[in-house]
Amino acid sequence: MDSIAPDDIVIGVDTHKNNHVAFACDGLGRRRDDLEVRATTEGYTAMLAWAENLGRVRAFGVEGTGSYGMGLARFLRRHSHQVIE
Repeated sequence: MDSIAPDDIVIGVDTHKNNHVAFACDGLGRRRDDLEVRATTEGYTAMLAWAENLGRVRAFGVEGTGSYGMGLARFLRRHSHQVIE
């Protein structure tokens, strides 16, 4: 990944069976916002819109891309976002 600018956004996602919790920070590591969504396509869409509304999203760090986070990781990649486990 290229260097991150101070106003870039990085999203970390804690995945669970029914809900995912996302945390947004800027390029300096400052907290910007958080969001909880259902682990469904509608929830993924809401999370993506929320994240993109915060600024330029550089990457999503998703826990458990081989289990509970798999659907979200695939969704984000289909929408051209970098996903890091």
